[in-house]
Amino acid sequence: MELPKIANGHHHEFQHLEDGLSPEQEEFLPHKSSNGKKAPQFTDFEGKTSFGMSVFNLSNAIMGSGILGLSYAMSNTGIVLFLFLLTCIAVLSSYSVHLLLRSAGVVGIRAYEQLGNRAFGHPGKILAAVVITMHNIGAMSSYLFIVKYELPLVIQAFLGLQQSTGQWFLNGNNLIIIVSICIILPLATMRQLGYLGYTSGFSLTCMVFFLISVIYKKFNIDCPLEAFSNFTTVNASIDGECEAKYFTINQQTAYTVPILAFAFVCHPEVLPIYTELRNPTKRRMQAIANVSILAMFVMYLLTAIFGYLTFYANTEAELLHTYSTVDPLDTLILCVRLAVLMAVTLTVPVVLFPIRRALLQLLFPEKPFHWARHICIAVCLLFFVNLLVIFVPNIRDIFGIIGATSAPSLIFILPGLFYIRIVPKDQEPMKSRPKVQAACFSALGFIFMSMSLTFIALDWINGENRSGGGH
Repeated sequence: MELPKIANGHHHEFQHLEDGLSPEQEEFLPHKSSNGKKAPQFTDFEGKTSFGMSVFNLSNAIMGSGILGLSYAMSNTGIVLFLFLLTCIAVLSSYSVHLLLRSAGVVGIRAYEQLGNRAFGHPGKILAAVVITMHNIGAMSSYLFIVKYELPLVIQAFLGLQQSTGQWFLNGNNLIIIVSICIILPLATMRQLGYLGYTSGFSLTCMVFFLISVIYKKFNIDCPLEAFSNFTTVNASIDGECEAKYFTINQQTAYTVPILAFAFVCHPEVLPIYTELRNPTKRRMQAIANVSILAMFVMYLLTAIFGYLTFYANTEAELLHTYSTVDPLDTLILCVRLAVLMAVTLTVPVVLFPIRRALLQLLFPEKPFHWARHICIAVCLLFFVNLLVIFVPNIRDIFGIIGATSAPSLIFILPGLFYIRIVPKDQEPMKSRPKVQAACFSALGFIFMSMSLTFIALDWINGENRSGGGH
């Protein structure tokens, strides 16, 4: 998933690009037309972002709190199956970006919701807005879930307490309400959030610091873990507590693919980054997407492997919480917690803005800006997300459910359907290989969504242990 970037809030539709321009060569900032007037552009300013900075921005869009659940995912699939699934999701995500860029290049639209409008009319716009809203609410929930479980531990460590003494300021539910009101809400009520884009670099740096710490801790924490020894009555060599599994399937495996898919969602941010790119061609933007996905693939894989090989069967759904069971006062982990907490807290208002924009377009499409609506929607969204975080018992539920619905829609279903509907039949007939591939791609998304939701529902119905680490 991703730390979403703020796109330009203005959504416009543009005419087709000049005739005779191949899909691989189309430019999003055409030269002046023959009558001396500028041709329609994707943006009202010329893109000046370099290739490297665009990779940095898209990598930040991909990177999110999903990285904290990858070690748990590996513990329920095994190393080999996890590597296979992670590779498949990364490759399919890259192909999905190709479909989006191809569709955008045909009609000259730079917003995900507007592609839905061009493909299916107003219902398509509503569908795209709803899916993006679901995804971003899931992202906000996961960020606040981290605050809920990590901030009490940080305060507890600062006070030098080995265990929680039950004070109100060590209660996670109280803390997320305080953080939402005192930090997130004031930022979310601002009319412009452009300057908060600087937090993207800080957030990615925090995640790199998190990865380095995970690798370092692998060689400083012995297995079996003393913290878990009181709960096991048999020897670790017998029950396999410290044995790496290469391939395993259990009921919790159903959550693995949604978690991985959620971790690679960056598609609503692809087109805004495209428009800001210097010399913006499809091939250049596809290269940026490929490099960004590869970089995050490596970071995800390293985090999952070293986190899993540290705790093995004792890996929890939220990795940072697992370290606290070993040494709640560990200085390095305390620093990591602080870094991650700052990153995710400052990201919540950034994620909230696209949801508010989508709601304003759906509910008040012709209304001018008004502070009352602006603030009221922010308050309502934060109130709803706080309820989710307080009453949903585990972070895995948020990653699993939202990942099983919004992620396949954004990665598989909608890009394939957009491609089929937008690319003209005279360029590519319905029976052409690209459109058949796009149809199969969308069908794969429907299958993936149905299977994931079925497995998760069966897990709930069977009443199995869903603590995933005792949060």
